[in-house]
Amino acid sequence: MKALRGQRGWSQQDLAERLAVSRQTVNAVENGRYDPSLPLAFAIARAFGLPIEAIFHDGDAAAAG
Repeated sequence: MKALRGQRGWSQQDLAERLAVSRQTVNAVENGRYDPSLPLAFAIARAFGLPIEAIFHDGDAAAAG
């Protein structure tokens, strides 16, 4: 997720605002300290314009970042 965010030139705060969550939540997801809820995971996928499987797989929240 961090790599995808970086490719778009978004800060953690930018992504947090797009997702209506805190920057700390984005940081925790990126660092594997928090597994997002299913609605949040789908919101993340929508924000990046990718299928959810392209970001998360095998229960690994850090799969793409």
